Amino acid sequence: MKYILIISLLILLITGCTPEPFSEPVDSTCVSSDPINSGYSGSEALQNLMNKYTRLGLPGVAMAVYSPQEGFWAGSSGYAKIEDKTPMQICQLQYLQSVTKTYMAVAVLQLYEAGKIDLDQSISSYLPLPYKGYLTDSEKITVRMLLNHTSGVNEYTEDPGYVTYLLQHPRHTFTSEELLGFIKGKPLRFEPGAKYQYTNTNYMLLALVVDAITGDHAGYIRQHILAPLHLDNTLYYNTPDYLQDPRLVNTYWDRFGTGTLENNSVMQKANVSSMVGDDGMVATPLDVIKFTKGLMEGKLLKPSSLALMKTWVNDQVNKSTYGMGLFYYEQGGHVAYGHGGAGLGAGCAMLYFPEHGLYLFLATNVGTVTESTFAGLAESLKNEVLEALLH
Repeated sequence: MKYILIISLLILLITGCTPEPFSEPVDSTCVSSDPINSGYSGSEALQNLMNKYTRLGLPGVAMAVYSPQEGFWAGSSGYAKIEDKTPMQICQLQYLQSVTKTYMAVAVLQLYEAGKIDLDQSISSYLPLPYKGYLTDSEKITVRMLLNHTSGVNEYTEDPGYVTYLLQHPRHTFTSEELLGFIKGKPLRFEPGAKYQYTNTNYMLLALVVDAITGDHAGYIRQHILAPLHLDNTLYYNTPDYLQDPRLVNTYWDRFGTGTLENNSVMQKANVSSMVGDDGMVATPLDVIKFTKGLMEGKLLKPSSLALMKTWVNDQVNKSTYGMGLFYYEQGGHVAYGHGGAGLGAGCAMLYFPEHGLYLFLATNVGTVTESTFAGLAESLKNEVLEALLH
């Protein structure tokens, strides 16, 4: 990914001379009230895997699973806060990163069901000024194209100006107008609808569309998605300082690729609080499972709308890849729907295997958006967990 290459280079060039620990102490003590099956048959194997990877270097890991046969289970390993060895717990809030896009897509499709959004209408009909003034050929781009990443809109996170400013001002919280400014006047990457290319900007624009229709897309998500499913341990712009919740984990990164972790919690929070629609949500692992399960069981959308989410567009090698807020995965011959999330200080995966009725959410509090030993460990952990669950 181009963004990974840009940010990796600039991390070294910009921050190398003035290291900053970005330390931020937190009190992560919490208690989970969610019922879990302590006798879950795979719990020992899953716990052993998490322990293996925290011994190998991941700071902390948390996961939750659900199967029709055995119900819910959740576990954790390592530290939510390395500095004082605060243990990782299942009641702590994890960064969802791009998994937020699935929630955003559900909000758009609910408004589509209510007749307030036409998926094939130009976004210029919904976006207010000044936002649409930043986009080239916005009249050619439909809501559907934003949802399935076929819009051709440029990626703000890949703009060198954005990455440079982000790393020179790690505590800066960007507005959506500032972020759109990094792509202002740029020609589209391709003719809208011509092909697929995953772009964070698409989902930021969807949030702005829903803002225009409802007055507050975050409030809409909390009222129409989180509340009906009783997702009381999921936060999304509840308050201006929602990322100061004491249950939120500290985050870390391997800035120089040397295997040394630094606390980057302040930078992580500033970055996440700048993002709307494409990122911004934090939740406990069990809340993510409850959301995914509620979605797949038709508690949030009509069957026809859920089918739209699973209407896949193909990638450049003609393989099914993305629907509306959902990726299409295959793991060892098993099909899954879900989403991944990668950030400066966190990484996660949300997956549903319909053949097995199996749900998984797995999170770590170390940066996975750039290539590093720790990102590799997180990927290996995910693969071993899936092997254990699907054997």
